[in-house]
Amino acid sequence: MKAGWSSLGPTTPPERSPGGDPWAGGSWQYSDETSRPAPAVSPAAATRPLVAGNGTGAAPANDGTTRFLATAPDGTPAAGTAAAAPGGPAAPGPGVPADGAGHRRPPKKRRGLATLGILVLAVAAGGAGGLVAEAIDDDGSGGGGTVTVIGADPAGLVERPPESIAGVAASVLPSVVSVSVADAGGSGFVISEDGYVITNNHVIATAGDGAIELAFFDGRRLEAELVGASPSYDIAVLHVDADDLQPVVFGESESVAVGDPVVAIGSPLGLDATVTSGIVSALERPVSAGGEDDQSYINALQTDAAINPGNSGGPLVDGSGRVIGVNSAIASLGMGQQAGSIGLGFAIPIEQVQRTAQQLIADGEAVYPVMGVLLDNAFVGSGARVADDGDNGPGVTPGGPADEVGIESGDVVVAVDGQDIRTPAELIVRLRAHEPGDDITVVVDRDGEELEFTLTLGSAVG
Repeated sequence: MKAGWSSLGPTTPPERSPGGDPWAGGSWQYSDETSRPAPAVSPAAATRPLVAGNGTGAAPANDGTTRFLATAPDGTPAAGTAAAAPGGPAAPGPGVPADGAGHRRPPKKRRGLATLGILVLAVAAGGAGGLVAEAIDDDGSGGGGTVTVIGADPAGLVERPPESIAGVAASVLPSVVSVSVADAGGSGFVISEDGYVITNNHVIATAGDGAIELAFFDGRRLEAELVGASPSYDIAVLHVDADDLQPVVFGESESVAVGDPVVAIGSPLGLDATVTSGIVSALERPVSAGGEDDQSYINALQTDAAINPGNSGGPLVDGSGRVIGVNSAIASLGMGQQAGSIGLGFAIPIEQVQRTAQQLIADGEAVYPVMGVLLDNAFVGSGARVADDGDNGPGVTPGGPADEVGIESGDVVVAVDGQDIRTPAELIVRLRAHEPGDDITVVVDRDGEELEFTLTLGSAVG
């Protein structure tokens, strides 16, 4: 049986006929027997995690049914709603009121988050772990794990001033989609009338040869083709057979300031059309997310807007409804477990997304800049040390950008373009904020002496 909401009894008000909007009322139970994030909900029909950018488990109750608290839900492994919400582990939900059923919220278990120059995060998209939600153990009180949903339409739009959060949501929601693959899910958004859609690579990475399905705001569900993906930037482009879609409007992440209002939209915990709001908390935050085989490095926008599992791949928009980033990862206090938003979400700047998407559409692959060195991850000092020649290859690539200007194995990179470098991952993030062919200034420490080099970045595919 597929995961989803099922009715536990008719409490249809007199004015509603049977078979109406499933969110209009009654008692509903969420069933998650397939250990996958909840599928997206269409308002007219019955009813994963920022990560990849990157992140991803379900806590089943004793009777095999996962029961929601009447709070804000999100949708994929590695995060919860506004107590658990974006599309997967990491990165980047709304809730519905209960009718006085008296559900109790279990205490949250939290563990410390380690930071060292760069944040290593969980992606906010759905992975193989299943749905992230708080489960209520059966204590014999006879609640049956149900909540009564009273007239709640998750995609309901009303007329509001265009500059309000509701007005921004109304303008962007028709362009946002829910993404479903075999064992994961997340969000995405339309970038062209003729069917191109952007999401995170980690949202669709587990699809393999399986189907990728997109659920649109108007109720359509269409199978998508993978045009191309970039694990390095955690971006994927999909295409569906349609020519009447409503694309988003692109903004400029470089024009936003700390404190500017932002809105995140996506499908946390499979609950489509979920809108959360906050501010830009920081700019150019170096973030690393994902696994060893698909590590992504992001010079991210940081926001306190709730981003939870299932939000991955969805848009982060400014106060005018223009997309300034792609929600991709979240910091979590629950290392090793699925976790929800703690007000530390991260989005890929839209300029990088646009460059990568254009390459994927044109060539089916994307390139990223390199300086032609192998970094020593065992180095414990401040900076990024160029590795010695060894089994993994030469520390400096012969004929590469670094070799051409005289950088050597053992040199410690301490600054790029005037910005201090504290870790190897931070160096990679700074480099990938550039494009191949850009000139950069690198300062290295060689046996206590600082040397400055100017080099032209090379390129690699990924």
